[in-house]
Amino acid sequence: MATLRPTAFVLAALAAVATLAPATGRAQVVYTATLSGAAEIPPNASTGTGTVTVSFDPASLVMVVSTSFAGLTAGTTAAHIHCCTATPGGSNIGVASPTPSFPGFPAGVQAGNYSQDFDMDAPGSYNSAFLAIHPNLAAARAALVDAMGTGRAYFNLHTSAFPGGELRGNLFEQPIFADGFGS
Repeated sequence: MATLRPTAFVLAALAAVATLAPATGRAQVVYTATLSGAAEIPPNASTGTGTVTVSFDPASLVMVVSTSFAGLTAGTTAAHIHCCTATPGGSNIGVASPTPSFPGFPAGVQAGNYSQDFDMDAPGSYNSAFLAIHPNLAAARAALVDAMGTGRAYFNLHTSAFPGGELRGNLFEQPIFADGFGS
């Protein structure tokens, strides 16, 4: 299987999302993270690598999660977004996205790609426990978007070798300039 280098994947995803903004008039917000074992709490010695790009369209309330990963020590068991830590890179926190894993996320693989659209105005796009701590869907969505923008939400990829998470990356908002391209 051909794999993309994490940096190339992030740049390609940013360029793809950025080109949508001028063409459609939408104000896409893009969040990215580089995934590593060193970012896990506690850190682990995984040599696996990955990237994730999350784009959110505030007009349509659609969130797209795209990830690429390789070199895992064992097969995948789950992947999701955790939210909301008190500080960027903070401690482990509960899952905000569907559990036990994103729908259709490849299970039992050591490398792969995933991309899925989520209607962030639908309860099924969230973990029920995350919804329970917010007064309504709008508040849950606002909390998740705010946390992704400030590094207080993280993408976690779990494997059978690391049930608590083999790869992790805190999401941060990426600037999209007037010309439609990020930094």
